[in-house]
Amino acid sequence: MPRVRRGFKGRRRRNKVLKMAKGYVGGRRKLFRSAVETVERAMGYAYRDRKAKKRDFRKLWIVRINAAAREQGLSYSRLIDGLNKASVALDRKVLAELAVSDPAGFAAVAQMAKSA
Repeated sequence: MPRVRRGFKGRRRRNKVLKMAKGYVGGRRKLFRSAVETVERAMGYAYRDRKAKKRDFRKLWIVRINAAAREQGLSYSRLIDGLNKASVALDRKVLAELAVSDPAGFAAVAQMAKSA
C-alpha cells in the first residue's frame, strides 16, 4: 500500500486541534497526541455540562418560585397546579424573574392560581 502524504488536509486537522488546545499547560498545548486526548476530554465535559447547566437553572428557578409562593401562602406544587388550571402559560424562568424583580406582579399571578 502506498504511503499517504496528507499535506494540507493533515496540517489543517492538526492545527484545528492545537488551536482548541490553546491555554493548556505544557505538552497538552504543544504536542499533537497529548492535545488530542485533552481536547477530546474537554469536549466531553463541555457536552455533559451543557446538559447539567439546564438542570441547574431549572432547580434555581424552582427554589425562587417556591420561596415567593410560600410568602403568598401557597406551596410550589399548588401554585403550578393552579396556574395550569387557570390556563396561565408562564414558564418557570419567567415566574422566577417575576418573583425576584416584581413581587407585586408575582402576587397577582399567585392570586390567579389560588382562585383557580
